[in-house]
Amino acid sequence: MPNTILTATAVTREALRVLHQKLNFVGTITRDYDESFARQGAKVGDTLKIRLPNQYTVRSTATLAAQDTSETSVDLKVATQKGVDLNFTSVDLTMNLDDFSERILEPAMSVLAANIEADAMTMYKDVWSQVGGATNFAKVMLARKALVDNLAPLNARTCNLNTQDNVDLVGELKGLFNDKTTISKQNREGFMGRTAGFDFMENTLWPAHVRGPTTGAVVVNGAGQSGGTLTVSGGTGAPTAGDVITIAGVFRVHPETKQATGTLQQFVVGTGGTATSYPISPAIVTSGAGQNVSASPANGAAVTLAGTANTPYGLSMAYQKGAFAFATADLVMPRGVDFASREVFDGISMRIVRQYDINTDKFPCRLDVLYGFKTVRPQLACRLAAV
Repeated sequence: MPNTILTATAVTREALRVLHQKLNFVGTITRDYDESFARQGAKVGDTLKIRLPNQYTVRSTATLAAQDTSETSVDLKVATQKGVDLNFTSVDLTMNLDDFSERILEPAMSVLAANIEADAMTMYKDVWSQVGGATNFAKVMLARKALVDNLAPLNARTCNLNTQDNVDLVGELKGLFNDKTTISKQNREGFMGRTAGFDFMENTLWPAHVRGPTTGAVVVNGAGQSGGTLTVSGGTGAPTAGDVITIAGVFRVHPETKQATGTLQQFVVGTGGTATSYPISPAIVTSGAGQNVSASPANGAAVTLAGTANTPYGLSMAYQKGAFAFATADLVMPRGVDFASREVFDGISMRIVRQYDINTDKFPCRLDVLYGFKTVRPQLACRLAAV
């Protein structure tokens, strides 16, 4: 039986299938915005505004207390291009698709998936909820509590573990996983099973967070502070983006009733912090529809940074898919080349282009993905840290 030469479309689809299977973090977060980019006649550029849920207050009297709707949004920017460049010939394209996939596409897509996934995982620095201590099932349940307390939807929750956390948990969880029937597009590399309301997955790419060099007794410098910057004193060394802090006397409130919960609100430090000024998320809001804490920090209130200075801590993540968003855009198709194809599989758009090089008598080929990601609702995620 003669060989059938593989077409550009067949190669692209197979590459996407392999890439899709390996992206087990990106594959479990929000992918609803891909079609908004690169639409013919209705392009939004490289940035899309994602509208966040509106918040309101409740009155307790018969008197009308009309309130304005103040809509908020975050920007999802699709501007990162990554790809893999190959040389393969017409002879390569006469192979059986399975052989071609195993020999050429599998290693190429593996490295591309790893780089895209690792890039997206830097969103952990936006998440302020964190549970520490020994990695066990109780720790997972505390992460689940954090999601429940922040009113995370019950569906599409994932507990994505680094390899060490998986080792620590497997003894406790091995009897809890139930068999799950999945269709082909739901299969993910690293999928382990479902229990406690989570799909459990294992991923080798979760980074360790190195706690910043801050030492000393850090305290609030000035009463009545609110907003996204906290002025402090007493410590030495600037915190690192992603450090988690709590402030004595500043408790989280229920998102809807605004009643104090008795649990200290956690904050995550952003980029650009100094020894005396911490950019923090969430911003401190003490009243109104966006209230998230019981009161402003008192002057001299102790500020506690999780972990030990300059020490790396392994991370895993529990999240509902709405916490993060990932999008790809269709790249422009060139003309006058040997072959070109662009395909979309489960929201991932990939372009393949091959051209003949007369100087080397080879067929260089490039596979490209244009993508972006954004932490949309960080309250719907919780870090599992080895602090």
